[in-house]
Amino acid sequence: MRVISGEARGRRLKELSGMETRPTTDKVKESIFNIVQFDIEGRKVLDLFGGTGQLGIEALSRGAAKCTFVDLRKDAVALIKENLKVTRLEDRARVVQGDSLSFLASCGEKFDLIFLDPPYAAGLLEKALERAAAIDILTENGIMVCESAAETVLPDLPEPYRKGREYRYGKIKITLYRRGL
Repeated sequence: MRVISGEARGRRLKELSGMETRPTTDKVKESIFNIVQFDIEGRKVLDLFGGTGQLGIEALSRGAAKCTFVDLRKDAVALIKENLKVTRLEDRARVVQGDSLSFLASCGEKFDLIFLDPPYAAGLLEKALERAAAIDILTENGIMVCESAAETVLPDLPEPYRKGREYRYGKIKITLYRRGL
């Protein structure tokens, strides 16, 4: 697992051991960043189910102004901090240990780009989407990038949120949601 582009390009990121965390493959990550490439620079990013931190780190490497990483697991939070140090991007990052849904309820800020990549079978993606829309966490024209199993059917959200394109990569699906004006 490595940073694909930007100021930390080529740096190797450490992974968590065990099967609890499923890092996004380089192919899917590269596709995600090809999709949102013009929506990163200078933006405020949230990597809600941080894991290794690779999605938020990639965004920071490509010019995001700031990224907040959230993960429940202590070992994941420690690894995100370690990966931020390796990439020298820690000055623009905030790492929060805690429940992702609770974070959404209490964060009180808006983001331009949100990555949602929770464990597939936990049902957390749908809950996070509904909570994010309910508290209106995206800025105008903001984007939520959701990674799920290919067979997962994600809900439509109330206006001003719109479900956009879906992209399939084998057993993985990326779904975009955008916030209108």
